[in-house]
Amino acid sequence: MTRYRFASWSMLLGMGCLLLLVERAIACTGITLRAKDGAVVFGRTLEWGAFDLNSRLVVVPRGLEFQSRLQDGKVGRSWKATYGAVGLDVLEKNYLVDGMNEKGFAVNVFYHPGFAEYGVLDPAKASSTIEVLDLCQYLLTTCATVEDARKAMAGVSVTAVVEPAIGIAPPVHLIATEPSGKAIVIEFTNGLTKIYDAPLGAITNAPNYDWHITNLRNYLNLSPVGIPDRDIEELNFRPLGGGSGMIGLPGDFTPPSRFVRAVAFSKTARPTDTGAETMVELFRILDNFNVPLGAAEGEGQVKTKGMRSSTIWTTAYDTKNLVLRYHTQHNRRIRQVDLKKIDFTKERELVRLPLDKEKNEDIEEVTPSP
Repeated sequence: MTRYRFASWSMLLGMGCLLLLVERAIACTGITLRAKDGAVVFGRTLEWGAFDLNSRLVVVPRGLEFQSRLQDGKVGRSWKATYGAVGLDVLEKNYLVDGMNEKGFAVNVFYHPGFAEYGVLDPAKASSTIEVLDLCQYLLTTCATVEDARKAMAGVSVTAVVEPAIGIAPPVHLIATEPSGKAIVIEFTNGLTKIYDAPLGAITNAPNYDWHITNLRNYLNLSPVGIPDRDIEELNFRPLGGGSGMIGLPGDFTPPSRFVRAVAFSKTARPTDTGAETMVELFRILDNFNVPLGAAEGEGQVKTKGMRSSTIWTTAYDTKNLVLRYHTQHNRRIRQVDLKKIDFTKERELVRLPLDKEKNEDIEEVTPSP
């Protein structure tokens, strides 16, 4: 009996350490920008400081059939891809966590530790139940608008299966964005699906989305305009430098602080004329959210060998011009996928490509000749 208790406490302690690792490892941030020509661009960083997720670029053709796998080997929701899509997977499995379809509808998955609570599987409703890591692919291949996504979510129950790589059912929430700029955040609380309008187009991680919106009230004083000089008694005080309007902006890597910065930076971004130029501004802003190794994964972890950053990759989706651009921890060169040039009827299976042909910086030599 004593040995059983010891094993149980050891297991609980191990799981506690794993949960701590998982929570520290995540710091993803997403923002939305709009160009003067109406192009809406959503972009995000993907942080995972515990180990490399080995993400790949995935092309999903129209007509491909999918089936969600539930716990205990049960079969869940089945569907056929109405729309072709391009996205990024994780763990070298059929889990899309990021993507956009040929209609310009984008879906992005973000970690939500400590707050995501899924419903218990009802075997009688298995055919209308979907595993949470299939949800991004399901929405991308069946929806063209935010309203489509609302209807799709109303027709399914969401559950989760333990992912062996992390030892728990992945706690996540999602943001979906359409070319008009409308966006929603999809969360799972107390076993129920909650959908929030997301007009700010920003998202991070825990706690719940409505808490982040309430917390913004603490920062109503923030402004891109510097504080003016002020006379006190016979002394004149002036700001020490530019940026004084943002005094009080939180600078740490926690999700609440990143959410405030994401809103502040995206809503004070420089005006841009086109989707392409807006992507330039978006990547510039998201550089503020890059997380170095050591800041996220906790102490004593050794699975980061070969990694250069906790920010594994950064993506940007131009929902009007149907373009994906990205860079990675290994190579800051921007790479592009033009969905307009893809024949989504050509293949009948998923096409997977490496994000990096070589895991090295693409450096141009410009040293003058002697």
